[in-house]
Amino acid sequence: MKAIQETNNNQIDLLCKHIRITFQKSMKKTKIAIIVAGGKGERMNASIPKQFLEINGKPILMHTLECFYRFDKNIRLILVLPELQVNFWNELCKKHAFTINHEIVLGGTSRFYSVKNGLQNVSLPALIAIHDGVRPLVSLETIAHCFNAAEEFGAAIPVIDLVDSIRALTEKGNKSVDRNLYKLVQTPQVFDGDLLTKAYNQDFSPLFTDDASVVENLGHEIHLVKGNRENIKITTDFDLTIAESIKQKQL
Repeated sequence: MKAIQETNNNQIDLLCKHIRITFQKSMKKTKIAIIVAGGKGERMNASIPKQFLEINGKPILMHTLECFYRFDKNIRLILVLPELQVNFWNELCKKHAFTINHEIVLGGTSRFYSVKNGLQNVSLPALIAIHDGVRPLVSLETIAHCFNAAEEFGAAIPVIDLVDSIRALTEKGNKSVDRNLYKLVQTPQVFDGDLLTKAYNQDFSPLFTDDASVVENLGHEIHLVKGNRENIKITTDFDLTIAESIKQKQL
């Protein structure tokens, strides 16, 4: 009788586990985009932070937020800004009549802690994208591919092929390496919300170069999807010129 009772209990436990997993999968995951914008514009010798520089008469950061709004008008947008930049951003929103709904969260001492701050008030279950504020040319296809892959695999990032030859530095100098073994990484990097929040509960490591490296440190595999080459990170005057040209062609 005892053995039968234990068998029944195990079957009940398995059934409950199956019901719980099925229920969790059936719950619609909210889409969230955390836009991290903490640049200072030092490499551009600009008087204002680079995310506020204009492309075709509008600040870079507004173009970026518009990309995600066009992808999904119901997406929850969380903008992470340094405290000293919040008032300036609010004034820009008034000046440009920028009305896309978004929340502002204060940034941290580094990108890691800024993302961590952005995650503080998210509601789960969710799919969460982390995106650089100065990547205003991300395509809707790239965003969609990342969200779709993250829903299936838990972690997805956009990458593009290298087109230049590359060399590795060695103790004896340098050597040619196969560029087909490497990819250039972009954002948005999209993750299951439970996985991402767990990853950002880890202690900071200097090896964390992006959100994927934080998640990867938990032992979770990162799924790669095709990015779009126009999705550059604007950090120099040259990048700004390229972005302006691309935006002009898109009008």
